[in-house]
Amino acid sequence: MKPINPDIVLKPVKEYVLMAVGMLMYSFGWIGCILPAGGVGGGAAGLSLVLCNALSTAGIDLQIGTMVFIINAVLLLVAGFIVGWNFGLKTIFCVVIISLGMNFWQEVLPDGNFLGVDNLLAIVMGGILAGAGIALCFSQGGSTGGTDIVALILKKYSRLNVGKALLCTDFLIAAGAFYVFGIKAGLYSILGLFSKAFLVDGIIENINSCKYFVVITDHAAEVREYIIKEMHHGVTDSAVVGGYTHKERTMLHTVCRRGEAVRLRRRIREIDPHAFIIITTSNEIIGRGFRSV
Repeated sequence: MKPINPDIVLKPVKEYVLMAVGMLMYSFGWIGCILPAGGVGGGAAGLSLVLCNALSTAGIDLQIGTMVFIINAVLLLVAGFIVGWNFGLKTIFCVVIISLGMNFWQEVLPDGNFLGVDNLLAIVMGGILAGAGIALCFSQGGSTGGTDIVALILKKYSRLNVGKALLCTDFLIAAGAFYVFGIKAGLYSILGLFSKAFLVDGIIENINSCKYFVVITDHAAEVREYIIKEMHHGVTDSAVVGGYTHKERTMLHTVCRRGEAVRLRRRIREIDPHAFIIITTSNEIIGRGFRSV
């Protein structure tokens, strides 16, 4: 009987733990920062704030997390019939954690602006926390549901791509804050929306970024051996001829993670001080040893 590979068990556990941490950060950003400052923003959370405020004026009190869960459940059901039932367990898990997290923070945190900071700063802080939480969730293959689902539906029935459809739906929700909460809250909401969007893109790009090496050297065998045996990465080589010297050399191509790049560069210089090295940043690498599709 083959021993069980610990990675088979630990990898999904790590993914779900990180997604849970990300969703708790996201929910704290909303309940602890954006809500006390009078902001709204986009997504299912922003729509929930608008709807909960409208219901409270009618004498119906509903927790924001509960409204988030209701909205996501309805959207998942609608999208299931329209675009298919391929959301996956991770999306459902993240939706549940967001809802529970929002209700938890709403219960335990003091009322009002307990952080004691300016509303504008609180909105930015909330956008940063929410964006970082979403990015952490996305990096583990999760999804927050909400307007992501609406964007998929719009993409199917319009010429909008997912990014533009997502921006349109979030802007519509943020624009609702102008009507429900006033001009100041609406402007705060737009600001929070942009800060969250830019942070999500920035964090995801940094998480997935790797280094691409092109090495022209006379000691290709030693460099190749180090990359394969010590770094456990693949390498592609080809014979090249210098346009100025007309000398034949070997060009090596390989990719590695950011933390490995300094080590590889130093080792190449030790092996061949005259090696010509080109290092560029890649936003994402998909394949064996890196990220699977």
